[in-house]
Amino acid sequence: MNKTYANKLGLLALSSMLFISCQDDDIVKNDDDTVVETPKIELKDHSNIPAMVFAMPGFEKLNIFTLISSSDVLEQSPNFVFGAQPDGAGFMKDPNGDGFIMITNHEILQSVSRVYLDKNFKPVKGEYIVDGIGGMTRLCSATLVDPKEHGFGPIFLTAGESGEESLVHAIDPLGLTGDRSRTDRVKPALGKASMENAVPLPTDVSGSGTYVLIGEDQGYSTSHQSAGQLLMYHSTTRGDLDNGKLYALKRKDGTITEGSMTKNASYDVEFVEIPNAKNLTGAEINAKNIEINALRFSRVEDVDYRKGKGNGNEIYFTATGQASGGKPVEGYTMWGRVYKLVLDKNNMLKGKLEIIAEGDSNPGNDLINPDNLCVTENFVYIQEDGDSYYADAKHDSYIWQYNMATKSYKPWLNMKHNRGNAEWFQMFDQSGNLNKFGSWEYGAMVDVSDLVGIPGTFAVNIHPHTWRQDKFLNADGSGTQTNKEGGQVVLIKNVER
Repeated sequence: MNKTYANKLGLLALSSMLFISCQDDDIVKNDDDTVVETPKIELKDHSNIPAMVFAMPGFEKLNIFTLISSSDVLEQSPNFVFGAQPDGAGFMKDPNGDGFIMITNHEILQSVSRVYLDKNFKPVKGEYIVDGIGGMTRLCSATLVDPKEHGFGPIFLTAGESGEESLVHAIDPLGLTGDRSRTDRVKPALGKASMENAVPLPTDVSGSGTYVLIGEDQGYSTSHQSAGQLLMYHSTTRGDLDNGKLYALKRKDGTITEGSMTKNASYDVEFVEIPNAKNLTGAEINAKNIEINALRFSRVEDVDYRKGKGNGNEIYFTATGQASGGKPVEGYTMWGRVYKLVLDKNNMLKGKLEIIAEGDSNPGNDLINPDNLCVTENFVYIQEDGDSYYADAKHDSYIWQYNMATKSYKPWLNMKHNRGNAEWFQMFDQSGNLNKFGSWEYGAMVDVSDLVGIPGTFAVNIHPHTWRQDKFLNADGSGTQTNKEGGQVVLIKNVER
């Protein structure tokens, strides 16, 4: 990614990855308004499985194409299986050719795949650069660090979330497949926790240093009383992930539970240091969070920042929610929330926090367990993880479109369960749960507009949990997992940014 792939397109390798600033016109441009030369790609279906999602009313202009599904056979690697639960992802130019590369977490497999796409964005080859041994823990959301956007990289930051001792991995997206079982590619300075994502902020707000926002996917319990935190790693050196300090978010007035906060209100917050975090256990970090009165959220599953020049200090994150016996846990969201945090550019350890969306006031009809987020310059796309099967759920997993200007949101994308279609159920309901609301969920949603040269083009990952085949078993070859679910990635055109 930091090499040229042709003389004429030398700069493109650094300017056409994930997290490029968004444009709304018909010409793809750099930040300085110079035109970016991009390949001419005609989007079309590349999978043998139909798209598992559809546009909601009001968004009929969306065009949906299948990119890859687990049952597809790739011509250059016929034995490769695109594994279960494709979650965090990133896309980049292939520096060694005229095609592209897609890096994907496979959550339940604890693995990371690398799929090569040809110049027409067609998947042609796949392999694993992290397997279930090297991953060690479930790998959920992730960030492909872009040298142009973040000032360092390329690195695929993928966070483990299998308990409080999990770590963030820093994976070379161009690394050797022979390294896939390595367990030493972790960054203890970013802390230990049941983490969902680690997101570096862009250079226009991080300056010569490094800021990484980390969400802890943990709810409150008697054995984990600090619940989930929003963490921040900071180093005064750009690209340094080993020698910085770790902080946890707290309210300045010392109030500790998210249940004390309401929509249409703003709260003063600050990040407080967790001393010596690099050398602490996860349990010790949790104890320190309690000691410093860190804000306790119910499962901070994903974090993203607003795109556009100078907007990177505007952070959005989810609290997915939790329940006990189908009832709320006092002080915590059950149905889920989305928060907006605006950091002070003069002191990035301070800011203002507010709730922009929540499901508790209209249970089952509004948000249901928001998980992944994709933030553009003008919108927040809120992706639901509705597989909690709450009894009062009234809809399948949505992606909601939140409009920053109007501060309102509406369903944008839905899962294609096709209830009543016997053929569909025969294909995709091996578990018997397809009739349930929210039995499928979303993974990453990634802006690939600059890569394909078509503004408003995004990739969306899908976890069709009920689709299970023996041929999907042991996709990464590690033999560590028994899960045999399939997965899918679609491309969506005409997405508002």
